[in-house]
Amino acid sequence: MHSTTGRERRESLPGWLARHGFTDTTAAATALDHPAFAQVVVGFGQLPEQRRADPDLCLSHPQGPPTSLLLASPLVSHLGQTADPDLCLATMAQLAQAVEDPRDWGHHLGSDPAYTQRLLAVIGLSQGLAAYLVRHPECLADLSSSAFSQRMASWDPFTVGQRLLQAVDAAEGQSAALQRAYLRELLAVAADDLSVHGWGQPVSVVGRRLSTLAQATLETGLTLAWRSHLQVDQQHTRLALIAMGKCGGQELNYVSDVDVIFVAQAESGDLRQASTVAATLMQTCSATTSEGKIWDVDAALRPEGKAGPLVRTLASHEAYYRKWARTWEFQALLKARPAAGDSELGQIYVDTLAPLVWQACTREGFVADVQHMRQRVEGTLEGPEAARQIKLGKGGLRDVEFAVQLLQLVHGAGETSLRVPGTVQALQRLASGGYVGREDAAALIKAYEFLRALEHRLQLRKLTRTAVLPTDEAQLRILGRSLGMGGGDAAQALLNQRQQVAHQVRRLHEKLFYRPLLSAVAQLEPDHARLSPEAALARLQALGYRDPAGALAHLQALSGGVSRRAAIQRTLLPVMLGWFASAVDCDAGLLAFRQVSDALGSTSWYLRALRDEGVLAQRLAVVLASSRYVVDLLQRSPEALTLLGHDHQLQPVSPAHLASQVAQALARYLPAAPAQAQEQAATRAVLAVRGVRRLELLRTAARQVLVWRGEFGTQDTSTSCAALTQLTDASLAAALQVAQRLVACTWPGPWADGTPGQLPMRLTIIGMGRLGGHEMSYASDADVMFVTQPSSQVEEAEAVRAAQEVANQLRRLLAAPGVDPALEVDPNLRPEGRQGPLVRTLASYQAYYQRWGLVWEWQALLRARYVAGDAQLGQEFLALADAFRYPAQGLTTEQIREIRRIKARVDAERLPHGVDRHRHLKLGPGGLADVEWTVQLLQLCHAHRVPGLRVVSTLPALRAATDAGLMSPDQQHRLAQAWLLASRLRDAITLLTGR
Repeated sequence: MHSTTGRERRESLPGWLARHGFTDTTAAATALDHPAFAQVVVGFGQLPEQRRADPDLCLSHPQGPPTSLLLASPLVSHLGQTADPDLCLATMAQLAQAVEDPRDWGHHLGSDPAYTQRLLAVIGLSQGLAAYLVRHPECLADLSSSAFSQRMASWDPFTVGQRLLQAVDAAEGQSAALQRAYLRELLAVAADDLSVHGWGQPVSVVGRRLSTLAQATLETGLTLAWRSHLQVDQQHTRLALIAMGKCGGQELNYVSDVDVIFVAQAESGDLRQASTVAATLMQTCSATTSEGKIWDVDAALRPEGKAGPLVRTLASHEAYYRKWARTWEFQALLKARPAAGDSELGQIYVDTLAPLVWQACTREGFVADVQHMRQRVEGTLEGPEAARQIKLGKGGLRDVEFAVQLLQLVHGAGETSLRVPGTVQALQRLASGGYVGREDAAALIKAYEFLRALEHRLQLRKLTRTAVLPTDEAQLRILGRSLGMGGGDAAQALLNQRQQVAHQVRRLHEKLFYRPLLSAVAQLEPDHARLSPEAALARLQALGYRDPAGALAHLQALSGGVSRRAAIQRTLLPVMLGWFASAVDCDAGLLAFRQVSDALGSTSWYLRALRDEGVLAQRLAVVLASSRYVVDLLQRSPEALTLLGHDHQLQPVSPAHLASQVAQALARYLPAAPAQAQEQAATRAVLAVRGVRRLELLRTAARQVLVWRGEFGTQDTSTSCAALTQLTDASLAAALQVAQRLVACTWPGPWADGTPGQLPMRLTIIGMGRLGGHEMSYASDADVMFVTQPSSQVEEAEAVRAAQEVANQLRRLLAAPGVDPALEVDPNLRPEGRQGPLVRTLASYQAYYQRWGLVWEWQALLRARYVAGDAQLGQEFLALADAFRYPAQGLTTEQIREIRRIKARVDAERLPHGVDRHRHLKLGPGGLADVEWTVQLLQLCHAHRVPGLRVVSTLPALRAATDAGLMSPDQQHRLAQAWLLASRLRDAITLLTGR
């Protein structure tokens, strides 16, 4: 490298440093100029040949400044690749001055690449550990490969504790010496962690090592505490430290309080000596010295918290947890493990309290308590810092931990494999047992590891306890680079990934933490949650299953085996048994569940959705055990059960949305079909429309069942009537379109060229009966009349024949056998009934009603309304009908007598043989017919002068009659309630029986 003048150096050096990651170029240049650092670089080697010959001359030559040599060294390039090159270079310069022989130290670095990598990774991020090394350069040797391998190979509480105790014994001042020895061990953990590119060592490995170090430190501190109180009789006083929280779960951070509980036993019964030793231990570990502070030993998780005694006996602990402990205290015990002191006593403590932990979920309101506790923690976060909290904030570490711990506590009552302290291990067990989806578990583990790695980097920076992202962009960039985000803008890359992780964690937290299944499982006895044959049979009998043995066979078929499907069923079924039993027919519900499960086979989403998606499982259990009608629909399309899990999917669809669905169903088949394939295309198109109808029937029926069972909102009978009527209208309109197209392609005549719509007439469908009155039930046929009008210059007979063919095709397509419910189109309310022509022209209808129409036929027209087809023709028919259904002078006395006579005849002749009249919803006293004939008689008599009576539906006509003074409000209320009750019972019969 050629020599440069001072001016050239000032111009080129800052740019070179900036390109290699240095931000404080002035400080970096100063460090590079230090002779001791230059000696390190020379010792490191790998210099250009012309400089290697006489490096001392290069360093002292007035025309060859040190930087021209140093910048050529790969060591400086390595510095620029660290998270914080400025810190790394400044620390290297300080260490170069602190070591005895900088050149020899540089040689060791150059000959041991792993040593260099570990050192630069530490001092390139951690200001705290960098300062420690500058104070104690003798610890640099610990990072060389031979010494480092030996240290990490013996990483267990006993060996680490021996090293700590030896270091303390060799020095004066217990707390300072212990702190210094602790940092030496911490340096090894950090070096191994940070030297791995990206997120470092797996957080579970780092957490175990840090927890081991904490355990060894506690044991050493306890030994020192016993020594400092020689008057204490250790032979007759037993003291055990129980690690809690992250230390107990072996998930400790680099800088964190260490949560403990003390349990003691003294032959004399006096625990004052044990309390003194425990307090001394806490002071030793928590003392602030010239080396800083190890960490606070926090005993606030003990019974009664800080207000309670520091040390208790085992019996005192047990009594407290049995009688007084709150929900969060059992959650804390989930991670309890013996850490120091009397290991036998510590294990007895854990074994004694473990059963109480796994029974805690049966406490009243347990799940809600845990959920509220998480919400309270979130509520304490305020201001801009809340958005930067990676631990307590939304989408942070606590969201993962609370969700996992709640799942463990609830399901672990019956599943011992879930009783593990670590978060990652618990998630893996929950996934393998089917309690959490594998993809969800994998996503949570990855997110958790990222957040923990980020938290570790934050704490290593200054060896301070923090979980809050800095606002300074330079610090964010350093954190991003420490996590392997070196390319581009590391600060923005870090913020982007953290935001993505937070969003994913929050979504999965809310999905798992608030699933209704948890509260239901928590209420089960442990034996009931395990579904052993004996426990299952006893529970089936207790729940009221009529055929417990048959139900047990269904359970074994669903949950037997080792498949993941069976594992998830074993999670669901204990709870669903109770939900089935709370509905109408638990035996039928369980059978239907098995049938639906068998129909879906190994479909991956099905059981996952039942387990994870809100109230889906509970609602499915309710409808399966309450409605054969819904069961039949689900067996035809079991995938449609997902609509039960979302409130908005159970709401009635709008007419526009329904029309769009029908149009899409038709569009899939009709446009592409050639003329010769119209029959097949027409069949497929109407089948698609019937598929839409099946889904809407399921939506309406399931909603009505859930409303009646108190599982979903409120809804009156008229809502379901309107939904069923709207669905029938859409089905008729679609089938009419298909039938017209089909007939047009084959109908002979000069107008028939195969183009859709080329027919010799116009055709409209008029709704009658319950269809016309917007009062369809699940069992109702579609009462209609077909009205046609010939096109110009077309014979009426020709037009009628074409219209009849269209009507016949429409009825055939809608009633054809298939997997979807048929829609029977009933034209028997037409003039002359079954004896009359299927289709008439407008003129023919007018002639008939004028000449032969009877008063009951006028009455039938009260519900007539346009449904589908030619809208103008439909309006013309309704205008014609108005003259008869709303007679200008009302009814004569004779006509009124005739209606009453017909009503009596209907009641007498149409009642099925052998049926109790008082149990018949339509024809019995106070039934539907009584209400409807009453209303319709009022319409026939008074609609000519009361416009409000010119409506097709019963309840609006009742209100109009009351408003007109034709009946009292009390009479209207009684009639309306009778009609609604009969309608609800009619629907209930159909929904329950499926008939």
